[in-house]
Amino acid sequence: MPQARPAAADAGGAQVKSAVRTVELLEYFAGRPGMHSLAEVQEAVGYPKSSLYMLLRTLVELGWVETESTGTRYGIGVRALLVGTSYIDGDEVVAAARTTLDRLADDTTETIHLARLDGSDVIYLATRQSQHYLRPFTRVGRRLPAHSTSLGKALLATYSDEEVRKLLPARLEPLTEHTHTDIDALIEDLHAIRERGYSVDAEENTLGLRCFGIAIPYRTPARDAVSCSVPVARLTPGREQMIRDALFDARDRLTLATRHL
Repeated sequence: MPQARPAAADAGGAQVKSAVRTVELLEYFAGRPGMHSLAEVQEAVGYPKSSLYMLLRTLVELGWVETESTGTRYGIGVRALLVGTSYIDGDEVVAAARTTLDRLADDTTETIHLARLDGSDVIYLATRQSQHYLRPFTRVGRRLPAHSTSLGKALLATYSDEEVRKLLPARLEPLTEHTHTDIDALIEDLHAIRERGYSVDAEENTLGLRCFGIAIPYRTPARDAVSCSVPVARLTPGREQMIRDALFDARDRLTLATRHL
């Protein structure tokens, strides 16, 4: 007869399952700002309602999830902010890029972003706001589809066509009427990006905003990229050339700053 597994092994398996559910819950709340009812959360994650309720109560007690006065709606808690801040504060690339991002923001007077590829999305790690009035469309910690941003396309261009097809869904979700929705069209765009060395988001993520991105080649494929966002109404051919030159200069500086990583 086969031997039964030790009780400790069963407990260990249960702990792993609980950990997975905890992470999935936190990711659910992180991707959906605001407060949500137990029924909403249960429908999204599919856990048994009684188990979900107990897990939520535990996370509320620990500060990872918050609830309002009635105790029936839930949202992300302050401890998640503390962990996210710790990640940014301890990241070597963010630290190495600070001076270059400041200089790029001063030189262009426009909004500058540093972002990292995470699966099929990019996550914003640092931002320098425009010296002109411009609604802050992005913030540190925000996640956006790689295919719709100059940052994401600059990074995807460092992968092979086959790798891009594996990384992204065949049908790409549009954020504006200009977003690539066909993988073949996106890959054709990536070919052009590889040739010229930088990417362009032509109102593909936000209407009225044109963005230029460039990958930081401290590893291959690249993981991080920097971008400059400019309102279309303020963009002239001469200004566009100045921004491209400033981005290439920033890439060279960041390559030196991250050569030890």
